[in-house]
Amino acid sequence: MTEFTDPQPTPEFSVTVTEPIVAQPAPDKPALIAPLWHTLLITALILGNSLLGSSKVGAVKGSGSRIVLYGGTFVTQLILILLIWFGIRLRGVRMRDLIGGRWKTVETFLLDVALAVGFWITSLLVLFGIRVALGTIDLHNMQKSVDDTVRILGPMAPHTYLEAALFVLLSVCAGLFEEIIFRGYLQRQFGALGRNAIVGIVASGIVFGLAHGYQGPRMMVVIGFYGIFFGILAHLRKSLRPGMMAHAFQDSIAGIGLFKLVTRH
Repeated sequence: MTEFTDPQPTPEFSVTVTEPIVAQPAPDKPALIAPLWHTLLITALILGNSLLGSSKVGAVKGSGSRIVLYGGTFVTQLILILLIWFGIRLRGVRMRDLIGGRWKTVETFLLDVALAVGFWITSLLVLFGIRVALGTIDLHNMQKSVDDTVRILGPMAPHTYLEAALFVLLSVCAGLFEEIIFRGYLQRQFGALGRNAIVGIVASGIVFGLAHGYQGPRMMVVIGFYGIFFGILAHLRKSLRPGMMAHAFQDSIAGIGLFKLVTRH
């Protein structure tokens, strides 16, 4: 009787397939959000308006001319905002992208409020030290510092309650507009051109200081530092919202303070 045995099992072979190594793409570099010519135009308009504004402030006399000055400032900033909107649309960027989106929860809104308050207090303390170092505040003669402020900013400061109300309204608009212009637009453009976020923060801060030529050279330096502080806040938060609130609050408080000063002199 013939016996049948099972055939020996066929040995199994495992094949390891090595996937080809694919080079990882380099991180995307900051891209321009508008054409270069557009940025040059916006910067030239800002500097030109600062130069003209320096001569106009000294010519302000009476309530009517101050109201015209406030209205002209609002219109000028609105034109810049519209030009920026046009420029970024050429690259498919929305205004919402510059601002940093919207508040999605109450918690994010409250966080931005807390950041705005903390930033405002901290920056004022630091700017006070800078002003002392530059000599715009004399600790030994504070009255002289107050008198100098009234002399420089007195012509454009509100002198009536109507002017004060209009100035506060202008301050709120300026807080929104200037953050979009300097931190939302110019900071990103300069950062893309310099391939570095720090370049964008510093360059936009410098232009921000130069935009306030009517306050004199030393105060332009102080305001330049203030612009850099706002730029750091916008960069870290990835949003303009806290800076907008702090900016609007600061300008409003400054206007009310000037109103109190000029009515006492």
